[in-house]
Amino acid sequence: MSRLLAIDWGSSKLRGALIDNSGAVLDERSCDRGMLYTAPGGFEAVLEAEFGDWLDLPGTRCLMAGMVGARQGWVEAPYVACPAGIDDFAHRLRPVQASASGKVRDIAIVPGATCDNDGVPDVMRGEEIKFIGAMELLGIGSATMLSPGTHSKWVTVEHGRLTGFSTMMSGEFYDVLRRHSILSRSLPHDDGAMDGPAFDNGVERALAGSSLLQTAFSVRCLDLFDRLPRAALPSYLSGLVIGEALRWPRLDVVQSVVVIGTPVLAERFTRALSLRGIDTRALGEEAAWRGLWAIDQKRATFATER
Repeated sequence: MSRLLAIDWGSSKLRGALIDNSGAVLDERSCDRGMLYTAPGGFEAVLEAEFGDWLDLPGTRCLMAGMVGARQGWVEAPYVACPAGIDDFAHRLRPVQASASGKVRDIAIVPGATCDNDGVPDVMRGEEIKFIGAMELLGIGSATMLSPGTHSKWVTVEHGRLTGFSTMMSGEFYDVLRRHSILSRSLPHDDGAMDGPAFDNGVERALAGSSLLQTAFSVRCLDLFDRLPRAALPSYLSGLVIGEALRWPRLDVVQSVVVIGTPVLAERFTRALSLRGIDTRALGEEAAWRGLWAIDQKRATFATER
């Protein structure tokens, strides 16, 4: 039986799925052994430790995406320039020589993507498979899509190709303000559950304000004058940061967005987009598995055409 071991190897997390030839996910695993926690030269050992039993199954091949293909990863997989579609990524897979286990492994890495925004380059690694997977799952070729996270990616796809994207450091900015600014003295130790009205208040204030540089300080003032319960302040700050991301001018002409991410982040961005009058469709991490499977299928097609 032919199987694909699909690997999404990010900076902090290592996730894998065993997929059959029809695209059905048979099993999934994840661990905290991302690139930042893998020693140089140790990628093969980690893959064997976490997924060696799956790799030993007859007919199993492995396709990886994410920071595993970065310069600091296992093997660098050079970026593909946009506009780029599934054929471009499948043609540019980077084979990996794995020998430490003493077994022959069929392993390759999907390259990331790059584009130019007003003369400045932008890059992504790992999100490209989610956008390809979303197109496959939804049966669409053109859309505005979002992968929210530490570095959120807003991408435009047209006729099945990624034509451009922008990175917004929304998650990282929240963490910096939350833990390393004066605002940390006003915020409770834990974020707790989302406070919907406080989050909405933050989004609306961000959309109406001048910039996050001005609106962020309101977190401290609302605490000083007891205008908002301290437990609600993390949700308010989250709304400010996400609302700032939604000030992106290109959203002025967008009517709907496909949001691809974990339930917590997808819920927040979906809620914020609705406040701006933009419809959404949400997908989870299954988009990554579908993207890797689709690229693998395209690779197999190329092999039979040779």
